[in-house]
Amino acid sequence: MRQVVLDTETTGINISDGNRIIEIGCVEVVDRKLTGNHFHCYINPQRLVEEGALAVHGLTDEFLSDKPLFKEVATPFLEFVKGAELVIHNAAFDIGFINHEFALLGESWGTVADYCSVLDTLAMARKKHPGQKNNLDALCKRYGVDNSGRDFHGALLDAEILADVYLAMTGGQTALSLEGESEGDGPQTSEIIRLVPSKFNLRVIRANNDELAAHQERLKAIEKSAGKVLWLQTPQ
Repeated sequence: MRQVVLDTETTGINISDGNRIIEIGCVEVVDRKLTGNHFHCYINPQRLVEEGALAVHGLTDEFLSDKPLFKEVATPFLEFVKGAELVIHNAAFDIGFINHEFALLGESWGTVADYCSVLDTLAMARKKHPGQKNNLDALCKRYGVDNSGRDFHGALLDAEILADVYLAMTGGQTALSLEGESEGDGPQTSEIIRLVPSKFNLRVIRANNDELAAHQERLKAIEKSAGKVLWLQTPQ
C-alpha cells in the first residue's frame, strides 16, 4: 500500500480572498514504512502573503518571488502522488487549495479525487480523542513525536511529523527508516528531518530481589482473595 503524507502552506486561509498555495511537502510511506522519497517545492503565488499567514510559516514575498509558478510544478506533483492514498491533517483545507490551483489551470486537470483517495488524520484523531485538542502539536505531545525543530510551520517538515503521528496513531510502522536518499524525480529542495535514533534507545530497569519478592507476595494475596492467578501457574 502506497501512501503520501501531504501538507501545504498558503498565502492566507480563505480561497475566496484569492489566496494561493506557496509550498507543498510530501513524504512517501509504503506498507507502513517511511521510504525516504519525498516531493517538496516552493511556489510563486503571484500575490502578496497575508500578515497572519506570514507569522505562521515565515515565507516572505521576496523569498517566493523567484520560485516557479504552480503550473510548472503541477505535473511532477501529480506524478508523485497519483494512485496513492493522501494522508492529510485537516484535509478539506489542503484539498480545497489544490483543487483551486487545478481549476485555475483548466477543467482538464480535474480534482484530487480523480487521482488519489484521501485520509483525514484530523477526523481520525477527533474520533479517537473526542473533546481533546487534536492539532498537530497536541498529537505530537500525545504520541511522543519530537517536533522541537518546528519553530515555523513548513510543509515538508509538517508532512514528516504528521507521518510519524499517523503511524503512531494507527499502531506504529513496521520498520523505521532513519536515513535515506530520495529516489523521486520531482523537485527536491530540502532534506527530510528525521527523528534521532537515540530517541528509541530506551533504558531497561529490572526489578531487584526485594521488588520481585514483594511482587510474589502480592500475587499470592490476589490468588487467596480472587482465585487462580495466571502468573503463579507452573507451565505444563
